[in-house]
Amino acid sequence: MDTNILLENGTNELEVLEFTLAGNHYGINVAKIREILTYQPVTPIPNAHPSVEGIFMPRDTMITVINLRNCLGIPNMEQDGLFIITNFNKLNIAFHVDEVCGIHRLSWADIIKPDSTINVEESGVSTGVIKLEDRLIVILDFEKIVTDISPETGLQVSDMDEIGERDRSESPIVIAEDSPLLSKLITDCLKKAGYTHLVVCADGQEAWDKLCEFRDSGTLDNKVHLIITDIEMPRMDGHRLTKLVKEDDDIKHIPLIIFSSMVNEDLRRKGEALGADAQLTKPEIGKLVDAIDKLLDERENKLAAKAAKSNIA
Repeated sequence: MDTNILLENGTNELEVLEFTLAGNHYGINVAKIREILTYQPVTPIPNAHPSVEGIFMPRDTMITVINLRNCLGIPNMEQDGLFIITNFNKLNIAFHVDEVCGIHRLSWADIIKPDSTINVEESGVSTGVIKLEDRLIVILDFEKIVTDISPETGLQVSDMDEIGERDRSESPIVIAEDSPLLSKLITDCLKKAGYTHLVVCADGQEAWDKLCEFRDSGTLDNKVHLIITDIEMPRMDGHRLTKLVKEDDDIKHIPLIIFSSMVNEDLRRKGEALGADAQLTKPEIGKLVDAIDKLLDERENKLAAKAAKSNIA
């Protein structure tokens, strides 16, 4: 199946691959998928996590195979089905599923964010639900699934240990991140780095509404010095948010960082075309802080130069 479907930049659209497990329908963002292969035997790994079937090497690349039924508490199937080969967080992982149903082009606004009854911070593995004709398709949080199996693949929080005490509370930051767990980890790490003035938003739409509110009240430059956004979010994704920010004459000067598990070569080009000031993959929280420091230092230098020029004039 061809998964190389290109979307225009910043349209708030995505392609979702629909697949099944035990007759239930699930989805994954096509941007995460490299290819789809028929099932083939894998080599088991001793003492591996129960959800890890083993490894295999198509075209000289070693790939870990995760049994998605096991992850979701569904009884195992016979050894057949398909492998969805993915790439995110700089990892190549195959997810073993029953069947693939097709690809749907949607707007992020069509994806319903699950409420706290089914998506609690520590255990929820759904990032959204799509109602399509007579069925519901549950979008799975594949980053959370992988992190639960192998915690070292998640945010590298230990990167913060070397930063030491510092106060950056005068630099307010707007964060758009839909995962409750990742949102908490990111804010905890930024606070450890001295950035305690944080405006945390659950998706791009909420962040854009905040930015417009600050802009319209004349408080933008006091309330926001930098924006951090994920890419995958219900209602409005990070690329759409970036496009809106960088096309608004009153907001576009604020530096914006895309911080996502999906910053691959293609999506990096999209982010650059939209005007993102920096793009980093999710595990690299230390590099995120470095990028924030750099962009905010540049901002301060520009403001100082502008003030000096005004005084001379």
